[in-house]
Amino acid sequence: MEALEHQLVLFLQNLFQWMGWGGAAIVMALESANIPIPSEVTMPLAGWMLVQARGGTLLQAALAGGWYGGLGCTLGSLLSYGMGYYGGRPFLFRYGRYLLISPRDLEAADRWFVRWGMWATFISRLLPIVRTFISFPAGVTRIPIFPFALLSFVGSFIWCAGLAMGGYLFGQHWEELRRIMRPFDIPIAFALLGGFAYYLYRHIRHAREGYDALIPGRGDADPPAEMNS
Repeated sequence: MEALEHQLVLFLQNLFQWMGWGGAAIVMALESANIPIPSEVTMPLAGWMLVQARGGTLLQAALAGGWYGGLGCTLGSLLSYGMGYYGGRPFLFRYGRYLLISPRDLEAADRWFVRWGMWATFISRLLPIVRTFISFPAGVTRIPIFPFALLSFVGSFIWCAGLAMGGYLFGQHWEELRRIMRPFDIPIAFALLGGFAYYLYRHIRHAREGYDALIPGRGDADPPAEMNS
């Protein structure tokens, strides 16, 4: 993973030298469009290369990082949201059974997003890994687009501004910030894997219960006692 990140750093350095903050916005848009490019590398590097190394101020790092990073994240999120809104739901209704996703699961997701979707949109922008993938299910469940876009931008502004400021403060040692933050990826990844494992277990168990119910002598399909007499 560190070797891949090193290659990413070389690419970003060339991109920033060529495009400046526009390059940062493009990369953050890709990250929010379900392409796992770690913002913990992109934004600290931008804070150092595009502000601190050029004699800028900490406030400039915060404002530029928050604005360009937040704008890129929002554009990428809207793209992912649109994919979920226009294509995700029909696809899941048609092929969801092959992915262990039933119409009942979609209804449950709809209810969850109606209740928590706006908070999830905002909070997910402040979390590694999760922030990359929240927009597609938000589109599938079709939460209102304008609050979604606004909260995506606000959460992303905070996240990107904080990372750019960190890169500014660490200066040429900005990669230390990534080293400090890397351990936080692990519990989030385990939580996601645990949730996925529980999801599979629950669906396999329900499928087994439904199968048992069809076999005489098992489950709810057992004939009433008076019919056996």
